[in-house]
Amino acid sequence: MTSRDHFTFAELEQWLDQHRVTEIECLVPDLTGVARGKILPRQKFTEDRGMRLPEAVVAMGVTGEFPEEGPYYDVIKPTDRDMHLRPDPTTVRIVPWATDPTAQVIHDCYDRQGVLVPFAPRSVLRRVCDLYAAEGWDPVVAPELEFYLVARNTDPDVPLKPPIGRSGRSETSRQAYSIDAVNEFDPLFEDVYDYCDKMELNVDTLIHEVGAGQMEINFFHAHPLGLADEVFMFKRTVREAALRHDMFATFMAKPIAGEPGSAMHIHQSVINQATGRNLFSNEDGSASREFYWFIGGLQKYIPAAMALFAPYVNSYRRLVRGVAAPINIQWGTDNRTVGIRSPVAEPVARRIENRVIGADANPYVALAATLACGYLGIKNRIEPTAECKGDAYLGDFQLPRSLGEALILLRAERDLAAVMGESFVTVYTEVKEIEYAEFMKVISPWEREHLLLHV
Repeated sequence: MTSRDHFTFAELEQWLDQHRVTEIECLVPDLTGVARGKILPRQKFTEDRGMRLPEAVVAMGVTGEFPEEGPYYDVIKPTDRDMHLRPDPTTVRIVPWATDPTAQVIHDCYDRQGVLVPFAPRSVLRRVCDLYAAEGWDPVVAPELEFYLVARNTDPDVPLKPPIGRSGRSETSRQAYSIDAVNEFDPLFEDVYDYCDKMELNVDTLIHEVGAGQMEINFFHAHPLGLADEVFMFKRTVREAALRHDMFATFMAKPIAGEPGSAMHIHQSVINQATGRNLFSNEDGSASREFYWFIGGLQKYIPAAMALFAPYVNSYRRLVRGVAAPINIQWGTDNRTVGIRSPVAEPVARRIENRVIGADANPYVALAATLACGYLGIKNRIEPTAECKGDAYLGDFQLPRSLGEALILLRAERDLAAVMGESFVTVYTEVKEIEYAEFMKVISPWEREHLLLHV
């Protein structure tokens, strides 16, 4: 990260002057990871240094619907109160595709008493990071984000298909790690890297993944809050660049039938603030107790956290046997068939990779949840199961098979609610229930094909 990490409001104003900014996109990530907010003229942003939005804006479903009754309104009052938004100066970035000089700034959500709104995704991640800080620990993460490029599609009843590349043809076969397959979309990725450079996003490697038109971008390791901001901005960036090249970029977990799903693998480690040492390694280089306890926490709590890692009905289409996605919570060293992987690394870089999380997960929520699982593992000294040294794809399912099942597990897990916040879990599960209810109103082609004349 740059020195902008410690920007004051005065330095923010200097930055806006330097870039001759005339408009500010004031952004708030909602539960789905959508950018909500307002666009303000520079002068009004400077004078107000904040704005107000109804608190339900960050707590709606992906369809834009709200619960009509129930525990949701024990947290979010039906009077539709305002949140008071404060810009985080460290998040300021230029908007490289805007016509006029425009900046984007992510805001935190507060109530009238100046307390963080507990169900806002950024607040939840701050809460978990503060728990680590109270122990004298610094969590470090590095996301690997998969996504698909697909041909422009304006009819939701028509299946998605790979886009046409420079050759004039679309992919029809698996092209894992193919350089030439990536080069098919050179003009698009030149724009993506140009945008990322102007926004100072710390993206690392771009590769072609297994699926037709499936890509992966890796981020350099850093503090969770800053990286969640970068993933949030990167998703906007890729979608915008793809539109300019007459295609879509999608982070759906399973956008194309018969192709692998898209994940957001998250590498995690913990640094001891006092010593600067990786908490996962002993002084002699061996794996520490905390390393194993962190894995134990992931194993115990991932099933209950699945509604946070796999937040939509589509998410569970990815988590099936035989499509290069984990189906259980086994762990192993240098083993990509498990849900919890320990890559081969020097002791200073020893880390744990959570491979369960979907690309469709909100980055703030997903990072908060996986760190919460590991935190509980260390605090409660939870021992992991024996290491899996074979093919975990052949093992039993240990994850919920649907969003409905996942929501039941999340509501019942009090330890996670204590770490992430009771009000957040209440709002989140209520919103997901209405999404699930909306989905159940839709009759799929499979049902018409196989049930219409046979039952």
